Order: sequence, then C-alpha cells, then structure tokens
Amino acid sequence: MLSKSIQEALNKQVQMEAESSQAYLAMASWTEIQPGLEGVSNFFYQQSDEERQHMLKLVRFINERGGYAMVPALEQPMVTFPSIKKLFEEYLNHELKVSNSINDLVHLSLSEKDYATHNFLQWYVNEQIEEERVARTLNDKLELIGDDRSGLYLFDRDIMNYRGKE
Repeated sequence: MLSKSIQEALNKQVQMEAESSQAYLAMASWTEIQPGLEGVSNFFYQQSDEERQHMLKLVRFINERGGYAMVPALEQPMVTFPSIKKLFEEYLNHELKVSNSINDLVHLSLSEKDYATHNFLQWYVNEQIEEERVARTLNDKLELIGDDRSGLYLFDRDIMNYRGKE
C-alpha cells in the first residue's frame, strides 16, 4: 500500500511525464513544418510516445499498489522556438528537470522505507541516464554544426540513429 506522500509524489511524476509527452509533441509539430527537418520531427514524435508510455507505467504502478492515479490537467507547452538550437536546449533542460524529479522520488521512497517503489523507480533512473546522454550528445552536435546548413542536413538524417541505441 502506498503512503499518501508517495502517492502524491508519484502523481506529480505522472503529470511531469504527461507534460513531457506534450512538450515533445509540440516540438515534433513545430519541426515538421520547418523545411528539411523530417528526421528531427520523427525523433520528437517518438519521444512524445515514449514519455506517454512512461506516464502509463506510473499510472499502473500507483493503481496496482493500492493508490489512485490521477489524470492531470495540462498547460499549453511552448509551441514555437526561435531556432533548432534553442529547441534542443529546451529538450536537454526538460530532461534534467525530469531527472531531478525522479531523484527526489527515489529519496522519498528510501526515507519512507518503501522498497517496492524504490525498486520500481530504478527503471526510471536508468532511463534518465540514457535520456540525458542522448540530449547532451545532440546538443553537442548542434554546437559543432553551428550555422552550417549541410551539417544540419546530416544531423537531421542521422538523428533517428539515437533511438536505437537506448
């Protein structure tokens, strides 16, 4: 049985995962209407789907452990971006925020001696290590490219390779 504080914290994480899914969907939509960024758009559509799966995994865990998972109301995410570089910076910042939230959950589960939740959260800890690695690598590549349009073309073509390495 989940404590009230663990249930509330897990429900906040449900909201964060839902917000992540929406944010990445907005990024996918924006990049889809930018010329030549089909790969980036597909990458973010996949990211959005993945975050929704993370949310569902939490919902099921909460309910299975005797809690009640709440479906969150969501605010409108950022829908336009000044540049592809700024979009990817936002992506990295968002993943760092999610990692901090997961770490707080792990800390809470240990402080309450809720080892079942702690064990469950280890999957998210490992997932965030990979998510941060991908986001940092993509930001580094964009930094190297600078304003080189041919580099951006190659970046767009190669970005889908990052989904298979997780």
